Amino acid sequence: MKKKSDKKKDIDALHQDLEQSGNLFVTGYEKLRVDQDFELRKVVRGLADTPSEAVLKNLRGMTSLAYTSNDPVALAKALTTYAKTNPSFTFKAGIVEGRAIDVGAIIELASMPSKEQIFAKLLYLINAPAQRLATVIQAAGRNLAVVVDQGVKENKFQA
Repeated sequence: MKKKSDKKKDIDALHQDLEQSGNLFVTGYEKLRVDQDFELRKVVRGLADTPSEAVLKNLRGMTSLAYTSNDPVALAKALTTYAKTNPSFTFKAGIVEGRAIDVGAIIELASMPSKEQIFAKLLYLINAPAQRLATVIQAAGRNLAVVVDQGVKENKFQA
């Protein structure tokens, strides 16, 4: 069992992480041992005065937290994939970019494309008009070359 001072350090570290993180998913996991659940609940009680407090104040049952300061879509996808293979793992609530969201919004978030996919699509859309313009410009020269080549092969040009 941890010492009270170590538990206080853990709570302070988690409090600081949650203040800096705008993305949090609250999940349920029914297979936790009693001592693990007890520890988690004590830690959660120490999270007052963070944006996460509204989501965390009415926790019931076995609960776990997953948070990130980076891409919430990637975390939601990973947790959703895990939940599909582990039916006892469920979503309870979440916070994305500082706003509370429900379970349905978490599932919608998980179905969104990743940042990399969005950037790739955006770059394609930016690049597509330039590619089309280059193709049209090249087409005129290519068509002229084909006509001249056919004329030479059929001896249509006279000197």
